[in-house]
Amino acid sequence: MKRLLILSFALLAVACGRQTSNVLQGYGEGDYIYLSSQDAGVVGELFVREGDAVEAGARVFRLDPDRLSYGAESAQAQRAAAAAAVRTAQAQATLAQRNYARSAQLADRGFYSRARLDADRASLDVANAQLAQARRQATAAGAETGLAQERLEELAGTAPLAGTIQQIFHRQGEVVAAGQPIASLLAPSNMKVRFFAPEAMLAQLPVGARVMVSCDGCAQPVEAHVSFVATEPQFTPPVIYSLDQREKLVFLVEARFDGATPIRPGMPVDVQVAE
Repeated sequence: MKRLLILSFALLAVACGRQTSNVLQGYGEGDYIYLSSQDAGVVGELFVREGDAVEAGARVFRLDPDRLSYGAESAQAQRAAAAAAVRTAQAQATLAQRNYARSAQLADRGFYSRARLDADRASLDVANAQLAQARRQATAAGAETGLAQERLEELAGTAPLAGTIQQIFHRQGEVVAAGQPIASLLAPSNMKVRFFAPEAMLAQLPVGARVMVSCDGCAQPVEAHVSFVATEPQFTPPVIYSLDQREKLVFLVEARFDGATPIRPGMPVDVQVAE
């Protein structure tokens, strides 16, 4: 009888252990913005330190402009040369037009041969073609100059959103490749929590569902909304599932905050489905 009583209490404890709690464990995570330059170069200046709060548009870094400034100066010189070529071609086309007009008048009076008139017409066509070519080259040179100037301006990296500088990957004087992160930024709107829910609770956690997030340093729970639910479980037992194995199936869920939050990346949290 005593053994039967002990076995009954053991079974009751197991059954109670299987009851699903509405408090789920998770952690904070941030979607970082990695700030980089489209061109390779040397880090000339850093305007921030790790942990600094920056506003949108604030300068974060600037690459040394010396190397690209040579390209910009060369593009400007080519643009000036192309503009001079357009003026020369325009003058030649104007002269050819006048010569052809006089030749046509003389040809109508019989004082100019047809062959010479055709030659003047051909000269006019050549002059107009050269003018069109000069204008195309001037347009291309202008585009190259604009691109070179834009590349110079983009050497100064700015914060696209207000947030906090999380990490600086390269310091002043270091060489960076194009697109290589120089600093990372975390905006409040990019902060989220990731937690794991058993299969039995998925019906309570559709996208948009409200949850309350608590942490050790939080004065009170913070409201968040489910933004993502994984379609596959994090643990996949054998094909034939027993009751115990089904209880081990958990699905990754993410929830985002509507505003600023005390939750930080890596911080353990408790998540409770809101009533």
